[in-house]
Amino acid sequence: MDIEELLPQQHSEGDKNEKKKSPLLSLEKDLEFYAESIKEVAVEIMVEGISSYPIFIAHQHEVSIGEVILNRKELNTDWTIQASTLEEFIEKGIINREKKELFLKSYKKPEDFMCIFVIVPEGANFVYYPYSAKKDSI
Repeated sequence: MDIEELLPQQHSEGDKNEKKKSPLLSLEKDLEFYAESIKEVAVEIMVEGISSYPIFIAHQHEVSIGEVILNRKELNTDWTIQASTLEEFIEKGIINREKKELFLKSYKKPEDFMCIFVIVPEGANFVYYPYSAKKDSI
């Protein structure tokens, strides 16, 4: 799933100037800013044998999973990022044990993509965001 899939659909009805801005637009900006730090933590999780499946939680409130690695208040950004693993998500019941294989089939290569569990008031979902989202133009 790409980040665009979580953005609210824009309806053609009503005043087009009153479109609600999605908080996920600020998430994309923060992920670009955080990319190098998130990748370092992902590599550390894998190299230390903690997990082969790092998952990062992006939120704007308090959550009780993972450990804070990038605090929005300290960094003057919009989103806090916490580091976790597939194993913790299963242990806490966020990912059902029976759905583990299905999750692993969609899990993208952690050296190239950050697996982000985005939590917003409307719900939560997984997003895979490339570490190098901005391509250098030639």
